[in-house]
Amino acid sequence: MAVRKVPTASIRYEDLRVRDVPVRQLRLVDFAESKSWRDVRSVHGMAHYSGRYSSVTTGGHVLYESRLELARLLLADFDSEVQGIFAQPCRLAAWVDGRTRHHVPDFLLVMRSGTVRVVNVKPADRLQDPKIAEALAWPGELFRQHGWEYEIWSRVDRVLLENVRFLAGYRRRDVVSEAEVEQAWERLVDGEELSLAERRLAGGRPPEEARPALMALLWARRLRTDLSRPISGESVLWRCV
Repeated sequence: MAVRKVPTASIRYEDLRVRDVPVRQLRLVDFAESKSWRDVRSVHGMAHYSGRYSSVTTGGHVLYESRLELARLLLADFDSEVQGIFAQPCRLAAWVDGRTRHHVPDFLLVMRSGTVRVVNVKPADRLQDPKIAEALAWPGELFRQHGWEYEIWSRVDRVLLENVRFLAGYRRRDVVSEAEVEQAWERLVDGEELSLAERRLAGGRPPEEARPALMALLWARRLRTDLSRPISGESVLWRCV
């Protein structure tokens, strides 16, 4: 059997087809109606933490295979510049150093600018292993030559992640009524601390009852605050321009 030396991306589709596309011809449209390369299952006793995340960016579920992947996925879902997320978008096959190599990237992010970013998630300590570093390097070279961005992601500020994780609880529209969200938006005073905004918006109600609408606005990036510090009553709120 002839050895395929042209770098190729194999894409799996919802109708169970698998299509092989030369990397140099790969386009974003090729991922329309595609599905993750692998099926992820959570089984008791597994070493990895996997599951399905309900994404507001995609309007569906996105697979992840570790807590670290879930962290990157949360940040992508929170990022207003990201308009598309594909998990395990394809399987690469390429002739590298005299042999055929395969690799399945963790995520493909579609940015509003039109940029495509391929992301691999790996703990920082494992990147010290030369074999792992090399296994992540050649896919990056292929994607960069194709004009796409490539990211190896290992960690993020813990406080930022916890803030985003907390705000994600308010990401779905059925959590807070649209009327409450819009009322909070109209009545917000720029530069006001969260605790003061809650008391003012709540009127005669307990202040915490006004909190969900403000959190939903923060998640939607209609409001901003310093997320490098834990969200508290002292957090200052500003409208996003």
